[in-house]
Amino acid sequence: MRKKIMVFFSLLVIIALVTGCAGNEEPKEEGSTGKKTDEVFKIGALPDQNAADLSRSMDVLAKHLEKETGLKVEYVPSVDYAALVTAFERGEMDMAWFGGLTGVQARNLVPEAEAFAQRPRDKEFHSIFIAQSDVKAEKLEDLKGVNFTFGSESSTSGHLMPRYFLNQAGVDPEKDFDGKPNYSGSHDKTYKLVESGAFKAGVLNEAVWEAAVAEKKVDVNKVKVVYETPSYYDYHWLINDVDNKFGQGTKDSMKKAILDINKDDADLKEFLSLFQTDSFIETKNENYDTIEQVAKDLGIIK
Repeated sequence: MRKKIMVFFSLLVIIALVTGCAGNEEPKEEGSTGKKTDEVFKIGALPDQNAADLSRSMDVLAKHLEKETGLKVEYVPSVDYAALVTAFERGEMDMAWFGGLTGVQARNLVPEAEAFAQRPRDKEFHSIFIAQSDVKAEKLEDLKGVNFTFGSESSTSGHLMPRYFLNQAGVDPEKDFDGKPNYSGSHDKTYKLVESGAFKAGVLNEAVWEAAVAEKKVDVNKVKVVYETPSYYDYHWLINDVDNKFGQGTKDSMKKAILDINKDDADLKEFLSLFQTDSFIETKNENYDTIEQVAKDLGIIK
């Protein structure tokens, strides 16, 4: 009997020790879905401007989003438009600044993704056709016979919509220019190529052109505006299915952090300057239906 009592008390001691150890363990930091919240929230942006300027500005935004949401946020640069879409599809990018076309491409691959914010100007965006000053051109039809450069092949404002408007004007980019059209890769490279004389004409988005003129990055004695297109929806923030990854409420808190940005955010001065805006407004997936249809009509997406 004495032996049984000793065994019983020994078991009680073991149970107490195990319970005590378990109680002293550091609690795991988890969201409501059970995912670790110390995972890095990755943001991206179309590489359509100077890479160093874009990286510096997006790093500023990342720090702001960290402060507003409590998440670890990191900007991850992309080598080209396609790389950003691929990273978003694979879940390697949680939120990104897309153009109209790349946003449509990304949502076709990730149906649960949501376009939620844009600059006020993005609901009525334009492309600017430019040419060397000595080119006799006042309308799109006058660009026939010159060598020409688009921006990136996946760019809404540097290729998709300009190609559409050229077609509407009776200009076939594959037949009516001096040789096949070039693709510069970014808007800032486009105006530099025209300015240098490498190409007689080109097209880029209005925001980059206006900034280049204002900051005297382009010589307006050498380059002139030929045509401004009708308006269309373009750039926007697209967010992935982040609640499953970071916990319920993550999407709402990140959307709020972007939509609450305004010109009084002193720490965002550099970011807002590069993006040429004072704020962001709400948008939705349906606003880009026209972009998708144009892309399908031109055979750019299926």
